[in-house]
Amino acid sequence: MANIGVNICGMELKNPIMTAAGPGSRNADLCIKAARGGVGCIVTKTVSSKAAEVPRPCMGKVNGGFLNTELWSEMPVEEWVENEYKKIKKEGLPVIVGIGYTKDQISEIAPMIKPYADAVEISTHYVGNDPGPIVEALKAAKKVLDVPVFMKMSPQADVVTIAKEVEKAGADGLVMINSFGPCMSIDVKTGYPIMGSKAGYGWLSGAAIRPLAVRCIYEASKAVKIPIIGVGGITNGIEAAEMIMAGASAVQLCTEAILKGPSIYGKIAAELNNFLDENGYSDVSEIKGLVHKKIEDRSFRVNSIPAKVDNSKCIKCGTCRQSCVYEAISITDKLYIDSDKCFGCGLCVTRCPKGALSISYK
Repeated sequence: MANIGVNICGMELKNPIMTAAGPGSRNADLCIKAARGGVGCIVTKTVSSKAAEVPRPCMGKVNGGFLNTELWSEMPVEEWVENEYKKIKKEGLPVIVGIGYTKDQISEIAPMIKPYADAVEISTHYVGNDPGPIVEALKAAKKVLDVPVFMKMSPQADVVTIAKEVEKAGADGLVMINSFGPCMSIDVKTGYPIMGSKAGYGWLSGAAIRPLAVRCIYEASKAVKIPIIGVGGITNGIEAAEMIMAGASAVQLCTEAILKGPSIYGKIAAELNNFLDENGYSDVSEIKGLVHKKIEDRSFRVNSIPAKVDNSKCIKCGTCRQSCVYEAISITDKLYIDSDKCFGCGLCVTRCPKGALSISYK
C-alpha cells in the first residue's frame, strides 16, 4: 500500500483528508464521528465573538452543486471552550480550530481557543482584491497564537496577489477555496428562493466549484512556498488526487460529508490509496504539484487528434455519440470514430462511463 500520511507544519496526519469548517464539524459529536469515519485531521466549524443567527432554510441541493446560507457556529465560543474542544481532543487527531472574522473578533477569540488548537484556520469571507482586511485578521491571530495559522481564501479575489501578501505577513498555510457567490435558486412551484436569507441568496459549494478550486490552488501554489489545503467539491479519491496534483498538501470535505455522512472520509482516503497503488506511486508526495511539470512539458496545438477506442470496455451506451456535435461517432457491432470528422474536442472521453475512450492531453 502507498503511504498517504502527510506532515503539514509539524502536524502528522495519517491521511490528507480533513473535515472542513462547516456543518459537518458543527459540534463535538460530529467531529468524533468524522474521526471514527477515517478523517486524518479535524477542522472545527468557525467560531466568532457571538453565536450565529442562521437564516432558515439554510441548505439545499441544486443541480451540480449545493447552496447554503450557513454562517459561523450557532453555538457561542464559550460552549466550544467549555465542552466541545475538550471532547474532540480526546480522539487524538490533529485539531485545526476555525475562527473569524474581523481582526477585533479574532483578537478576542484567539486567546480563548489557544489551549485546544494544534493549528488555526482563519476565515474572513472577504471577496475583494485588497489584501488589507485579510492581512489584518492574520496579524491579529499571529500576535496571540504560537501554532500554525492558515488563512482561508475566497475564489473571487486575485488569489495570487493575496496569497503572496498573506505569506509575506506570516501565514503558515492557505486553505482554498471558500464557497462561491452570492448565487440564487428559486422554487418554481412557489416562486420563493430556496434560501432563507433576506435577499434569497446563498453560496455555492459542491462538485460545481471543484474546477474553480483546482485553478486557484494551481495558481497559488506557483506563487507561494507555504502549504495549501484544498477544499471545494471533492466527492471521491480521484478528485482528492486531482487537487493534490494541482499543488495541495491535503484536502478538506464539506458538501460530500453533509450528503453522505462521516464514513465518506475513510472511503475517500482508501480510494486515494488505491489510485496511488494502481498508478505505481509509493507515496502521496509523488503526485503533489505534478501538473506543474506536465504543463511545462506540454505543447500547444490546434490540430485534431481523434480519440482512441478500447472496444473491449465499450458497452455501446451511445452517450458519446449523442453528444458528438461533429457527428464523428457511429456504433454498429463496435464503436467507430471517423478521423476526418472528429474535431478532437475530447468531450466523448470525459462522458464515457467505462473509460473506453482516451485522448492525448500532452
